[in-house]
Amino acid sequence: MKLAWLLWMASWMAPVAPHLASQTCLATTVYLEARGEPQIGQAAVAEVALRRREMGLWGKHVCEVVTAPKQFAPSLVPPGTPLDNLQSWQLAWNIAGEALHTWSLPRDRRRYIVPHAMSFYAADIPAPSWATGSPLAVIGDHRFYAVN
Repeated sequence: MKLAWLLWMASWMAPVAPHLASQTCLATTVYLEARGEPQIGQAAVAEVALRRREMGLWGKHVCEVVTAPKQFAPSLVPPGTPLDNLQSWQLAWNIAGEALHTWSLPRDRRRYIVPHAMSFYAADIPAPSWATGSPLAVIGDHRFYAVN
């Protein structure tokens, strides 16, 4: 599978199967951002995207949020990027589904991994200018912050 194909498929599904489109976009993001991280770190990445959607930042739908320019990997990596680790894809798909289910619950019934986190970055890149002070959480190689 290639990134461009998955995002095209999600855009095609959005009007007829919005939940499937959201799960596809969120799974793609989890895969690209955190496939080598522990499951809790992958779920934390999904949580940040869903928190942004809930707050209306960068879009009202998951696919809009994760493809907003320079926000998440789907807008940063080349469209021809392969998503070819099927085991990692299946895990990202499951995590995305669980995250969407969690975020469909009333706020007081949700289990948060990184409360208030709006951004994150991986330790293998230089710290972005917005990453000041101590992170809210460090999970695997990701640092989570309450910025924006």
